[in-house]
Amino acid sequence: MSSTELPFVPPANVLPKVGTVRVAEGERLRSVELPGVTLTMRSRPPAREGLPPALFVHGLGGSSQNWSALMALLDDSVDGEALDLPGFGDSPPPDDGDYSVTGHARAVIRHLDASGRGPVHLFGNSLGGAIATRVAAVRPDLVRTLTLVSPALPEIRVQRTAVPTGLLAVPGVALLFTRLTREWTAEQRVRGVMALCYGDPGRVTPEGFRNAVQEMERRMRLPYFWDAMARSARGIVNAYTLGGQQGLWRQAERVLAPTLLVYGGRDQLVGFRMAQKAARAFRGSRMVTLPDAGHVAMMEYPETVALAFRELLEGAGELGTRRAGRPDAGGVAAGEGAGTDESMGG
Repeated sequence: MSSTELPFVPPANVLPKVGTVRVAEGERLRSVELPGVTLTMRSRPPAREGLPPALFVHGLGGSSQNWSALMALLDDSVDGEALDLPGFGDSPPPDDGDYSVTGHARAVIRHLDASGRGPVHLFGNSLGGAIATRVAAVRPDLVRTLTLVSPALPEIRVQRTAVPTGLLAVPGVALLFTRLTREWTAEQRVRGVMALCYGDPGRVTPEGFRNAVQEMERRMRLPYFWDAMARSARGIVNAYTLGGQQGLWRQAERVLAPTLLVYGGRDQLVGFRMAQKAARAFRGSRMVTLPDAGHVAMMEYPETVALAFRELLEGAGELGTRRAGRPDAGGVAAGEGAGTDESMGG
């Protein structure tokens, strides 16, 4: 990416303060200084002491807020924290400007090593799913279970609706897009994102929409916003082209942790057809399909995802008794093993 493609990004220690990041009731934010990177961590106190740790990793253009609903539902099962990847949410850009999948995975590993919280129940959505897959493959000692929501794993035939996002990786496109959309309001941008990421944007509450608009306004004032988006998009594309032991599908086959796969039938960014391939790649995995969900099932159907995760814990022998609960998107068909398909209607 040329130095003239996007505006100059000042060093992290001189970046302007553009606004306060939203913190939901019961949540806490803290900043973690690590070699070459500073991460903002979002957490909430567990319901009781002694619960196993969990770490949540968001996708491209997202933040730790994407996990707030699910974290609240799981506070009786895990001691959860979600991170803002470098350059996203409230985390400044990485010192080395490395937004590759490997670079992001390195940041996750550095945090887990420094905090001593591993092994954790690791969650990942979209880009975060690719990152979590790589972490689980190269550092199995850090991962207790793996939960992937619409993971961004390589597809040969990419959906047409996902092409514009992929084009951000092309040099010059991000700058062109910023010029073409200069007059767009934050509300217009948020509606576009929700139409792309949700199976049914109508599930977003008025309060949720207002919060998303406020966060969009904050992000658009960050001088590195489009740089982080473009470079991370390029990181996904580059990861798709890697072969051999560094290929994401090959790494998926190396994952030892019990794995839960969640796919949405209305996902416009990750092909629903990839669900069966993922179920074959992750050995002994459990799969949940939500026909009416889009790309962010943990935000659209958090109760269903929480219930499926508890069943993963129970299947892995980490949950003594099943907590009764009714999913918000239909029934759950129990079962496990390679390619178990627990289809949930919405």
